[in-house]
Amino acid sequence: MQDPAYRTAEELDRFLGDPDDPSGWFSHARCLELDEKEEFPAEICLRLDDWGLPSYYVPEEHGGRLTGYPGLLQLIRVLARRDLTVAIGHGKTYLGGVCVWVAGHAEQAARLGADVRAGVPVSLGLTERDHGSDLLAGEVRGAAGAEGWLVSGEKWLINNATRGSLLSLLTRTDPAGGPRGFSVLLVDKRELDKDVYHHLPKVHTHGIRGADISGIAFDQARVDRSALVGAEGGGLEIALKALQLTRTLCAALSLGAADHGLRLAVDFTLRRELYGKLLGDLPQARRTLGTAAADVLLHEALAIVASRLVHTQTDEMSITAAVTKYTLPSGTEDVLARLTQLLGARAFLKGVHAGGMFQKVERDHRIVGLFDGNTLVNLNSLVNQFRSLMRGRRRGTGDVAGARAAYDLSLPVPELRPDRLSLVARHGSGVLAGLGESVARLTELAGEQPALAPAAEAARRIADVSDRVHAEMERWQGVLGDVPPAAFETARRYTLCHTAAVCLGLWTHSARLFTGTSAAPLWQDGLWLRAALGRLLERLGEPDAGDGEAYEELVEHLVATRRSGELFSLHPYRLPTEGLRPADDPTTVGN
Repeated sequence: MQDPAYRTAEELDRFLGDPDDPSGWFSHARCLELDEKEEFPAEICLRLDDWGLPSYYVPEEHGGRLTGYPGLLQLIRVLARRDLTVAIGHGKTYLGGVCVWVAGHAEQAARLGADVRAGVPVSLGLTERDHGSDLLAGEVRGAAGAEGWLVSGEKWLINNATRGSLLSLLTRTDPAGGPRGFSVLLVDKRELDKDVYHHLPKVHTHGIRGADISGIAFDQARVDRSALVGAEGGGLEIALKALQLTRTLCAALSLGAADHGLRLAVDFTLRRELYGKLLGDLPQARRTLGTAAADVLLHEALAIVASRLVHTQTDEMSITAAVTKYTLPSGTEDVLARLTQLLGARAFLKGVHAGGMFQKVERDHRIVGLFDGNTLVNLNSLVNQFRSLMRGRRRGTGDVAGARAAYDLSLPVPELRPDRLSLVARHGSGVLAGLGESVARLTELAGEQPALAPAAEAARRIADVSDRVHAEMERWQGVLGDVPPAAFETARRYTLCHTAAVCLGLWTHSARLFTGTSAAPLWQDGLWLRAALGRLLERLGEPDAGDGEAYEELVEHLVATRRSGELFSLHPYRLPTEGLRPADDPTTVGN
């Protein structure tokens, strides 16, 4: 199967070169050096501009190459697999421009598109020092005048606030505030007098140390009315809709971090000896690797489908984005924590195993769960939609056809229509509405192929848990204001059921596409699906849920892909290396 999204990602990977070559311009060694100095990776970002990466941040209708979010997801994953500082620092430009892609007029979007393609950094100014995620409390004000606004106030903890030339600024344009009291202004610092704004100092962070995490303060900065994005007073709605896209793309950062962390852990287990055996041969170590591998694949399944749902089920992205932004960062943090146990002290040390890269990956990834809406923000978003989700479930009105189109990877995604983005999934969830259909199909296939019976049994258990979770949601569907912890727990369980439904839909619609590919062992007999459903049932607290045999088979495939230079992935993907070199692999010595 030749997926254009992965093909372009492979092209970028080859351009970046072998990350294990310390002399490379985008090597792991170079990234460690920059991290130690807390230095922004400016040279690397310029080389990415030369390759043309910024053009993939711009939708095709505005002059760029962004034709589908699955492709952008894989490109950012490539960067994140090498260095999260680069992925976040360079990819921030997409985040900065997305409000314009969602609501800007054609001329404005074309101008911004030209700037982005030329390598001009763009930033997004949402958060403030005293208000964090409470966007309604924002105090950056725009005093209205005849030709525009006089903007005053401070935005803080803004990625690329200093380096960025353009800034999508959420501004209080009505002194009274409220849901219709804010507007998005595309502020071009190149057009401002130098005495009406200043940059705040770089904030020193635990992870992504080289990133430009700073801020900007305005003092009566004159901003022309042409800078208005969308309608005046529509800023909060525009920003929240834009965040549905960026939260989904944050999955790429977690996928890349997990790719890197899992690779480092596998290499360690193939070299480290304990009790006269390789660590990778010890049962507990293999169990840890197997469950981590299962989590990585189920996260990949969710991310792939979510990036397609952007196009096929746009009006339900308020659900998809929240589920994805909660599941991928929190799940990847758990994966890295378990892999830390395998590496022991070497997970924290610099200059020892793999130059100390694991401690950097683990540090860097912690921030992914915080920006674009943290864990509680996303779970709260789901709780706020319990009423519409339950109403849609009773009426059977979720967009099941849109979910099916996302599951079938042989189908091209349609053009995105940003006007279909909605703050609430009014008709419910098509993903959960189609769960029964996927379970029935897998059960039917298991009757023809007995090897699928364990996956079918796990699927039926998932369907039972989903019914119970929806019963819990009935209790909390009227919650407003302070949300009790039990409602957050129900939302967490909902994300796991949603993810399980995605995994089932993806396997039943696309398994046939991977026959004869290097990824075929994962799809055959439902291997990755069995492992994923087992892990999801475990995380749902179901007894006797894990599939130890499936985890063991995943470890075998994981080691095989590492040796052959393939990415451990649901999709065939050749890395720009020769795999684990025989001289570094004790299990091949003398063979």
